[in-house]
Amino acid sequence: MRSRRRPSLVDEVRRGLLDELADGTLPLGSKLPNESELALRFRVSRATLREAVSGLLEAGYLTRRQGSGTYVTYAPRSRHALDTTVSYTALIRDAGHDPGERVVSKQSRPANEAERALLDLDGGERVVEVERIRLADGRPVIYSRDRIPEGLLAGVGPEQLDSSLYVVLDWAGHRVARASARLVPTLADARLARLLEVKRGTPLLHVDQVDHDAAGVAVMLSHEWHVADAFELTVNRRSFPDAGEP
Repeated sequence: MRSRRRPSLVDEVRRGLLDELADGTLPLGSKLPNESELALRFRVSRATLREAVSGLLEAGYLTRRQGSGTYVTYAPRSRHALDTTVSYTALIRDAGHDPGERVVSKQSRPANEAERALLDLDGGERVVEVERIRLADGRPVIYSRDRIPEGLLAGVGPEQLDSSLYVVLDWAGHRVARASARLVPTLADARLARLLEVKRGTPLLHVDQVDHDAAGVAVMLSHEWHVADAFELTVNRRSFPDAGEP
């Protein structure tokens, strides 16, 4: 099924607050500005603001202290360093561009053999697949295919899949705790060239990633294609005690 639904005001406010959590504008432990100030900042009603904040409270990003206010308890980490998970909206904004997103398609379908193996699924299980394109100043820079086991998304409606999938997994009780990723240089084929608006054969960075929750359950499989000249990605490497020469 395909979707061209415009993000709701609640979605836009929620994403705006997540961006501020990710980029440190609202650091861990800080108190959220009052409702009037935030409603004015995002140009929405206080009812819309409350609904957006409620989603972040349920996801565990914020907490309310009676008589004191609402505080930041969890912040998404930046993903341009490749030892962390991330908000691509914050990554694009940090690079000096205006971020955007286009949902290409959403569907529920039976998992294929590779997906069953990577997500540890039985033969009859289904996955929810979301295809999206991330934009920087209107230019496509990342195409992604994310697949989540359908059984993890009980109570999640199709419209919620237009927001952050990390937040969706939080709502479903499967907050991502760790991820493993594989990076492979590749060239754009005809379909990728069309989606990313580049010439066929343009160098791309392909990322395969599997996200796990705190219990070690595989909760999302992602395939991403990054336009190679859009960002500079950094791999952080750690030394170990008593390590010998490489």
